[in-house]
Amino acid sequence: MTTVNGDPFAALNTSGTGATPKKKADTLGQADFMRLMTEQLSNQDPLKPLSNSEFVAQLAQFSTVQGISDLNSTVNGFTAALTGDQVLKGASLVGHSVVVPSESIALPASGNATGLVMSPGAGKVTFEIKDASGIVVDTVEVEATGKGETAFAWDGLKANGERAEAGKYSIKATHTATDGTGTALNTYVDAHVDSVTIGSDGLYLNLPGLGTAPLDYVLRIGKSAS
Repeated sequence: MTTVNGDPFAALNTSGTGATPKKKADTLGQADFMRLMTEQLSNQDPLKPLSNSEFVAQLAQFSTVQGISDLNSTVNGFTAALTGDQVLKGASLVGHSVVVPSESIALPASGNATGLVMSPGAGKVTFEIKDASGIVVDTVEVEATGKGETAFAWDGLKANGERAEAGKYSIKATHTATDGTGTALNTYVDAHVDSVTIGSDGLYLNLPGLGTAPLDYVLRIGKSAS
């Protein structure tokens, strides 16, 4: 079961107080290679000069170094372009509703908390909702007509009829087939995208009441709330 959790800022380097000193390069660049070739030619033994084949081989190596350098520049350009594209995609999700895998559900101050499961077949799906203390506050039962999506909605009322406080609740779903076989199901919840955070390993969606979720967790995108 994949859950919505994690702090996107943990991926960022915030442990230091100042610029990180640059490490000395441990590979030879184009200028270093040319300098070595020049020194070799100027200090070679006049009685045993560098053979044509050796010189051509070193020129080929020089060409390879140049090619790798150009390739690195191209790859870095692609990386920057992809990052910019991801930022635009993430920004376009702000204000929209999304469906993400989660073992928690956020109850708003008013209205329902909704989501879905993938039912393995016809039967009954029971949703057990617990508060932060692990106490069951309500149980929702939904009939699954067959294999596929089965939506659920919690009206926010406790088993005693009182309105539960807005916030984060854990949710567990179990499918009971017509023959009585029980199966635990993954839960997917509807969430509102409040903002997007750019981390070193990608984009994270900030979902009120749930926390953060990587962009690739999104299974479905809904309409904007506005």
